[in-house]
Amino acid sequence: MRRILALALVAALALAGCTTTRPATYPVETKGPYQLDSGDVVRVTVYGDAELSKTYRVDDKGAIAFPLVGAVPVRGGTTEEAGKRLARALANGYMRSPDVAVEVEQYRPFYIQGEVRTAGQFPYVYGMTVRAAVSTAGGFTEVADRDKVVVYRRQGNQMARSAVDLDFPIFPGDTVVISERWF
Repeated sequence: MRRILALALVAALALAGCTTTRPATYPVETKGPYQLDSGDVVRVTVYGDAELSKTYRVDDKGAIAFPLVGAVPVRGGTTEEAGKRLARALANGYMRSPDVAVEVEQYRPFYIQGEVRTAGQFPYVYGMTVRAAVSTAGGFTEVADRDKVVVYRRQGNQMARSAVDLDFPIFPGDTVVISERWF
């Protein structure tokens, strides 16, 4: 009887070493307010001035080229922060107490590479997951490893890389890479 218990204990310990768990946290951020970056298209509303209320694209330098005040940096900020920056710039000699609102009209695209039918750049849809991104790219190829997905995301001035599952949320500007399965 002792031998059976000892063998069962050894087998249980051996099997415990075979289990894997996904990390509870990922190196890429999955929470927090949306941060503007190059390629986003924003709708700026300046209350009381219809001529300034238009759609603007965030340029490669992370700024909005705004009439009267020039380039206003918005990269890394929220839409609320962008509205405050634009209001401060307009209040600096152009308008008295400007009231400015900024909202995202079109998110920058995401990119998908590797073992999908159509790799490339695609429009981002709010709330998208890796599974939806793969679907947008036409689905997996026959040799795709559906368990090996890597997401690259800019965080500040660095690029973060993380192995994720299919239900991981992606953000605008992310690059999703699907690996090839080795037989």
